[in-house]
Order: sequence, then C-alpha cells, then structure tokens
Amino acid sequence: MLFFRSATILIVCCAIGGRALLTRAATTNLKRQLLFRGVVNLLAWLSYYSAAKTLPLAQLLCLYFAAPLMVTVMARQILKENVTASRWLSVGIGFIGVLFASDPFGVSASPATLLVLIAAALWGYGAILMRQIAHHDAATMLQMVSVNGVFFFATGALCMAHWQPLTSSQIAMLMGVGILGGIAQFLVFETIRLIQASVMATVEYSALPWAFMLGYLIWHDIPPLPVFLGAGLIFVAGAILVHAERRAAIVTIRDHGV
Repeated sequence: MLFFRSATILIVCCAIGGRALLTRAATTNLKRQLLFRGVVNLLAWLSYYSAAKTLPLAQLLCLYFAAPLMVTVMARQILKENVTASRWLSVGIGFIGVLFASDPFGVSASPATLLVLIAAALWGYGAILMRQIAHHDAATMLQMVSVNGVFFFATGALCMAHWQPLTSSQIAMLMGVGILGGIAQFLVFETIRLIQASVMATVEYSALPWAFMLGYLIWHDIPPLPVFLGAGLIFVAGAILVHAERRAAIVTIRDHGV
C-alpha cells in the first residue's frame, strides 16, 4: 500500500511539476533535511503498522494520538512557538476525548505499545521538521517529491522480497489510495506553511470522529456511547481552538491598525 501510494503521488507530482520540479529536487540546498524528514516519516509508518499486527485498534488509536501532545511540547521547545493556554487546553480536552472514544483501559506494556509510542514521537518530530523546512521556503511539491521518493525506493525494495500478484481491481483501489493520500498530503503540507505546529496538533484529533463516521457509512458499524462522548469532547476542543485563534487574529489586526 505504501509503495503504490508513494508511486502514484510521484507520478502526479511529476506530471504537474515536470522537469523543473525534478531539477529543483536534485539541486536544492535542502536535500539533506528533506531526506531526513522522509526517513523519519517512513520509520513512523513502519513502527505503526508493526504495532498494528498485535495491538487492538482502540488501544492503537489511543496510544498513537499521544502525537499531538508531543507536537505541542516540541513546538514550544524546538520551534520556540508561543503555545498559549487555550492551545494547551484544547489539546488536553482533545486527548481526553480520545481516551473516552478509544476505551484504552487495560493497555499493558509490550513491544507493540512501545512501537506505537515511537511512531507517535516520530510523527510529531516529522511535523516539526515540516515546519522547519517550510521556514526555508521549500515548496509543497518539493517536499512531496522528496518524502515520497524515500518511500518509493524503501518500500519498493521491501516489495521485491514479498511481492504478490494483484488483480486489476486491487491495482485500481491502490491507485485510489494514492490519489486520496496525495490530496491529503498536499493539504497537510500547505497547512503547516500557514499555521503553527501547536495549532495543527489539535486539529489532528478530528481524524477519530471521521474514522467512526466512515466506519458507519461503509461497514454500518455503530459506535458505542463512549465514542459519541469522546467525539463531542474533540468537537469542543476544536471549537475552543478556532475561537481562541480567531480572537488572537482580531487582536493582531487591531494592534497593527489594519
């Protein structure tokens, strides 16, 4: 899946950016940072999928959603962002919502739990690296080509040892994963250029209600009551963040006389 996703994204990026994009990727002064960020992201995915083999989904989600908390802490320590009280409150309420929805009670220490926590930490650090690279004015397409290039060659090498024949419908679905993943990736990269990492961290929690809603629409899974309570808390966290950031923007505009 990762191989087809990265291959599809690379094909689309090259079709849009052409030779100029490939030339820029080969000559940019940010090659080392972009390569490092791709490796960090790849290790996060491999750790997450390895943990998913043995860890129940609820516990997997709960542990993985420690990532926004890590992003908020690292944004303050590494990027020196001003993490306001409203952002801390929002990310805290969001994490409590995840606890409700995921029902994590009974999580025990194991290699799988360690792997998913490593994945969360690597994802959080990857978000920080995205922000740092964006400060150097690296274009979104350049970041996408670099990161997916790392994925393409690494997962391609692994696929050669474990390749299985695919049907035409499976190939079509894998390409669909690549197209949807590419659109999402583009939006994430553009977002990180526009807002601080600590703000983006809370928005990450919104993935959980979407996951349960899609589960109902596609597989008719009906979530239990704690899921609705958790989703409500995540909504409250997002509302607090939007309200606080809107007020801060109004104050900034007023103070600058715009």
